Amino acid sequence: MPKPNLLFIMPDQLRADFLSCYGANFIDTPHIDSLCEQGVRYAKAIAPSPLCVPMRSTLLTGLNAIRTGVLSNGNFLRPDLEECGIHTWPSTLVSAGYRTCAVGKMHFYPWEASMGFEDRIVCEDKRWIHIEDDYQEYLKAKGTRKLHGNEHEGYQENRGAIVHQHPFEDSWDGFVGNEAASYISQYQDDRPFAMMVGFPGPHCPYDPSPEYADLYRPEDMPKPYPIGPDQPESFIKGNVQGNLGTWNGVDYTEFTDEHKAKIRGHYAGLVKGIDDKVGKIIDSLKATDKWNNTIVIFCSDHGDYLGDHGLIGKGAYYESSTKVPLIVRHPAMSESIVHESPATVMDITATLLHFGGCEVPGYMDSRPLADLGVDGSESRKQVYGFVTGGSMSYDGTWKLARYATGYGALFNVDDDPAEQNNRIDDPDCQEIRDRLDSELNAHMIRSINLANAEKNHQTSWEDPLYCAGESQWNRVYPQPIS
Repeated sequence: MPKPNLLFIMPDQLRADFLSCYGANFIDTPHIDSLCEQGVRYAKAIAPSPLCVPMRSTLLTGLNAIRTGVLSNGNFLRPDLEECGIHTWPSTLVSAGYRTCAVGKMHFYPWEASMGFEDRIVCEDKRWIHIEDDYQEYLKAKGTRKLHGNEHEGYQENRGAIVHQHPFEDSWDGFVGNEAASYISQYQDDRPFAMMVGFPGPHCPYDPSPEYADLYRPEDMPKPYPIGPDQPESFIKGNVQGNLGTWNGVDYTEFTDEHKAKIRGHYAGLVKGIDDKVGKIIDSLKATDKWNNTIVIFCSDHGDYLGDHGLIGKGAYYESSTKVPLIVRHPAMSESIVHESPATVMDITATLLHFGGCEVPGYMDSRPLADLGVDGSESRKQVYGFVTGGSMSYDGTWKLARYATGYGALFNVDDDPAEQNNRIDDPDCQEIRDRLDSELNAHMIRSINLANAEKNHQTSWEDPLYCAGESQWNRVYPQPIS
């Protein structure tokens, strides 16, 4: 069998429970669901760093967020990665004979950075309206431009839930889906392709085009989880303050059930539009006889609270923020498998490298996902996560979260998916808490040590220059990781 094409589809800020294959009964997502028919659906997939840039940086490198140093959206990867011996998955696959392409949102700094992708068709974050990317050029040719959410009726009143002025084919997600399908349809290279498709939706603003805006009634949406009895006030205060920035400018000080229901209806409309474009991408693979030699990975970088716990967006270690869809469709598989153990988004990196015929570097935290027939791959027993303000340890049932404010939470997410009963001080749970705590601390210390590998120096008693104490010895920096 020739090397397979690799297709990684990543909507932005898509939570798992808004797909019908993950149990949503208020929406039908047949094209995404169809990926489960030949492959694995990971029922407990977690985004360990539930913010856009940290999670994408981890995916590029296969390193956790402590090791990349990218713990918030205000950080990005160091520009001398290769000098440190670290290679992104697209650059590694180029060396293995692949042609790499990225379509859509990438969130690189600077936005023109290739990060190993040979071909790039850029449609950046919905909030980056001044970037002169390919989507902006497309709109300019049609006599229009990117629009901020605040240029739409009801933006503030409906807390970011608007009907976008552009028709769906000219929307962010419409453009990305069409360009991805076109790239596949026109692909002529003898090399297999490794392609990332980054849909900007269903990230806020919650802006479906007119064709999708009224598909889902607010009253039919699932009700949001309430604020927990011991939830810190700082969670809501910080959430309100963060969204007042010019990137968004929406004031969530008053955030009613009506606001939340309308947002959820619009979010569902965005999800439906993405599903339709996933269907178009699948059709392009089938029409060009690539379907039977293409591995498809579908996942999101993190979820969205959508009003759960009185919050909007992402960042804390609640299920709404961390639990994401993760599906791997493999043409050599003839069955549908549901993987019930914990899984981490980070392992997509090693999975892509493995199926591209590359050896997974020993320095990576990422490893191939389980249940895909990869020799030696095992289910994760634990998933660890890090962002600037907190850390997490999750074993598939119990989730421990520690925050920089001193607040800690321990939830049994199987019995308490709404995360209302914090059992961190429950005498019956002390053994569980201590186990998760000690494992998290050990993993954190190991990660901190490895994060500084480039500062190492290679000296020994056998080094004649160094041991002679003479001035001609020079320290190598950065020291490549080993």
